[in-house]
Amino acid sequence: MNFGILIPISLFVCITYAIKVCVDAMVRRRMVEAGGSAELVDSLLRDEELRRRHSSLRWGIVLLSLALAFGLIQWFGWDEVTPGLIAVLAGATGLGNLVFFAISRRLR
Repeated sequence: MNFGILIPISLFVCITYAIKVCVDAMVRRRMVEAGGSAELVDSLLRDEELRRRHSSLRWGIVLLSLALAFGLIQWFGWDEVTPGLIAVLAGATGLGNLVFFAISRRLR
């Protein structure tokens, strides 16, 4: 594996995530400083926490379905990248997203 390409990509992802965290913190601070009502601030923070939990749930379900797809690929002994193999991975990703949608509808 060529780690020379992986390092700049991971550095870019880390910098992007750090910028996102800083911007979110500044928005929260300005919202509190602006004198928004306590109910508004509490509602926004509660909604943000719910979005974060749903995001974690979505990624968990999608990654689990992809892990099952890779397990099936290994079990069937498919060694070459073919359209059928790509279809299994894309189908697992779609199935994971549909399962998340069904679960999130029940959680509301």
